[in-house]
Amino acid sequence: MRLKQKHMPIKILANDGLEKEGIEKLLAAGFDIQTTKIPQEELRDKLNDFSAIVVRSATRVTSREIDANPQLKLIVRAGTGTDNIDVDYAKSKGITVCTTPGISAQSVAELVFAHLFSLSRFLHDSNRRMPHEGAEKFNELKKNYAKGIELKGKTLGIIGFGSIGQTVAKIGLGLGMNILPFKLHHEEVKIELDFFKVGNAAPVITLQTVPFEELLAKSDFITLHVPFKEGDPPIIYKERIALMKNGVMLVNTARGGVIVEHDLLEALQSGKVAAAALDVFEGEPTPRKEILAHPHISLTPHIGASTLEAQQRVGLMVAEKVIGFKF
Repeated sequence: MRLKQKHMPIKILANDGLEKEGIEKLLAAGFDIQTTKIPQEELRDKLNDFSAIVVRSATRVTSREIDANPQLKLIVRAGTGTDNIDVDYAKSKGITVCTTPGISAQSVAELVFAHLFSLSRFLHDSNRRMPHEGAEKFNELKKNYAKGIELKGKTLGIIGFGSIGQTVAKIGLGLGMNILPFKLHHEEVKIELDFFKVGNAAPVITLQTVPFEELLAKSDFITLHVPFKEGDPPIIYKERIALMKNGVMLVNTARGGVIVEHDLLEALQSGKVAAAALDVFEGEPTPRKEILAHPHISLTPHIGASTLEAQQRVGLMVAEKVIGFKF
């Protein structure tokens, strides 16, 4: 008597990890999920066992991996950027590529303001110097850091006005800042101020996007939230910095390369740019030493979306994307 062959579970590789909520949801749906990382140099040969791969920003899925693994049907980016995925090539091979848009907006936006508060009150520098100099130079440091500024009443320019940019705007409005948003297509954008919600109702305001040059000229702070992949031209460079206010502060939590770092360093040296906050870097994961050691730069190691809450949301959305896909 011939035994009926068992249906084999679909295998998913979460090569950059996945929160337990997402893993549990996939397991409950009958998927076989592996979270043990396969090194990039081995991925081409070992991906052949999997029908789908889930990546963050570390693992690259290029034409090399795609060509070696014809069974691959789905690539999920746990995040929004796809600069580590050859999207066009994958689609040409009939592979679906999807992301988890909007999930990390609150986390990234809060990091922007963590940096803005740090820069405006010199926390980034005082936390470097106080442990070593605080006992001997307390009064001197107190004097150095006595010229902080408030965010209320200042103008915040937001380059890129998708879900992250709009979340940044909400927080800025809550602090009493003036918001100048820019996106490629000028339009009115309605924003629900959900932190003022009473019952089920929340006020809605309308913001008009402004021309890029106006944003550069009028902003006290500028933050970038734009998609960016290798080969794209930079957004902020010497000529555009020249159009900004003297003493402007810049924040980049988007991608390394959006700001030309050499031009930023020159502007910091001249005082044209008072300070900058960088979560992403050219040449990442090895930022240049001049950036890391600069007293007027607030630094974080690409952690914009890295909060417990965001990762839980991402894990669940990844699971939903995989479960909803027709293998």
